[in-house]
Amino acid sequence: MAAGGGKSDDFQPFPVKDQLPGVDFCLSSTPSWPEAVLLGFQHYLVMLGTTVIISSIIVPLMGGGNVEKADVINTVLFVAGINTLLQTLFGSRLPVVIGSSYAFIIPTISIALSRRHSIFVDPHRRFKASMRDVQGSLIVASFFTMVIGFFGFWRIISRFFSPLAVIPLVILTGLGLYAQGFPQLARCIEIGLPALLAVVFLSQYVPHFLKSRRGIFERFAILFSVAIIWAFAEILTAAGAYDNRAPQTQFSCRTDRSGLISAAPWIRFPYPFQWGRPRFNAGDAVAVIAASFVAIIESTGTFITATRYASATPMPPSVLSRGVGWLGVGLLLDGLFGTGSGSTASVENAGLLGLTRVGSRTVIQISALFMLFFSVLGKFGAVLASIPLPIMAAVYCVLFAYVASGGLGLLQFCNLNSFRTKFIVGFSVFMGLSVPEYFNQYLLVSGHGPVHTRSTWFNNVMQVIFSSPATVGFIVAFFLDCTHSYGHSSVRRDSGRHWWEKFRNFNTDTRSEEFYSLPANLNRFFPSF
Repeated sequence: MAAGGGKSDDFQPFPVKDQLPGVDFCLSSTPSWPEAVLLGFQHYLVMLGTTVIISSIIVPLMGGGNVEKADVINTVLFVAGINTLLQTLFGSRLPVVIGSSYAFIIPTISIALSRRHSIFVDPHRRFKASMRDVQGSLIVASFFTMVIGFFGFWRIISRFFSPLAVIPLVILTGLGLYAQGFPQLARCIEIGLPALLAVVFLSQYVPHFLKSRRGIFERFAILFSVAIIWAFAEILTAAGAYDNRAPQTQFSCRTDRSGLISAAPWIRFPYPFQWGRPRFNAGDAVAVIAASFVAIIESTGTFITATRYASATPMPPSVLSRGVGWLGVGLLLDGLFGTGSGSTASVENAGLLGLTRVGSRTVIQISALFMLFFSVLGKFGAVLASIPLPIMAAVYCVLFAYVASGGLGLLQFCNLNSFRTKFIVGFSVFMGLSVPEYFNQYLLVSGHGPVHTRSTWFNNVMQVIFSSPATVGFIVAFFLDCTHSYGHSSVRRDSGRHWWEKFRNFNTDTRSEEFYSLPANLNRFFPSF
């Protein structure tokens, strides 16, 4: 080697890693208990924003006011806590939070605005009637999801997954929620933009300036940022900065805007059938089943992201199918308790795993206990729920980006010099963004989707499926990967299938048992094949 020359491997590609390096706490490890409690509270705080947003959309359309909204939020939190514990204990065993899903908004709104509810003059009676219809549809959809998961249908499908097929799925799981990021932040730019800058500065720059305890700013940047900007928003509200502003601006900026605190009870235990006996309608149920199918696909993208940021090995198909089955159990609980919307694996919480570099299952279970605690003590939960939504939107700008970058990280398993790879990744991501944009813009302009037949349920099914970027992108990528030049000798290696083959069966790699085995030796009774 010539003097002053570089090493021979200076320009070699980085080695492929089936477990992500640099994670401080992996799936099966736990931080110190004080740190774990704070991290669990941070996960609770992150999922709270989506809960409030979805409830604020559907409850007024059903006829509910602040009291009903507070009750629904507490019910969603209570059921989310139970579902998260079930998923982390018996389902995928991944550090994922199970929370409200945007996929169910379209069928829920369709039910709420149905002509059969126009006979109710009393808004409270209309709210209960709408909620009971939603409950019945969720219960029917739950059996569809449980059959897909527990009977192994998703396991069969996922055996054909390759890194190339799921890259667009994971990317679009994050990017597909862009409307919940900066557009929501800009509704109150004077608090949203400082919140975004605070999160980026505290998590990415301060750790390199201060030589304090390792990881404290990365791990708690969300808590610090939300507390600082929330206090700033409180000062602006108290000083009268928004007294004479437009109603929409006051709703987005004021810290006393929602009426949730006064409407929420001090103590309230959600219980099954609290709104009355569920009612079943075939058309509504089919539309909600379509939403549950979208939730399965989007949850799969979140699961894959969680495996990377928890430094776990790729999920065996049997474990993925088991997780989908428990998503069905979660939908059943949503229907029994009356959350008004179905549930899915929370995208923002998966992004938080990447930001904090803590993928501990125990931390997520602690966050589930916070959900249960604050759902029962309604006043305390309502205080946190009154955080201005632009602050949470700023947080989502960072967390959704981490999920999208998790999908980009899977490119390491593929041959990026292959034109087949370039076409499948580029075309599926583009179509995953372009097709939903067309459907959403058409709905915004015309008041109905581009599929406009006499069958409302069919219209809703098409709108739900093709409004989901992750679903559209995954369908395109999976179809192309399974059909385009499939018999060619280089396809298997170019798509990265050979990297995931040793994880196709649960017992092929010894690490699968460490990460995904059921507790209390339950694998003896419920083995993973």
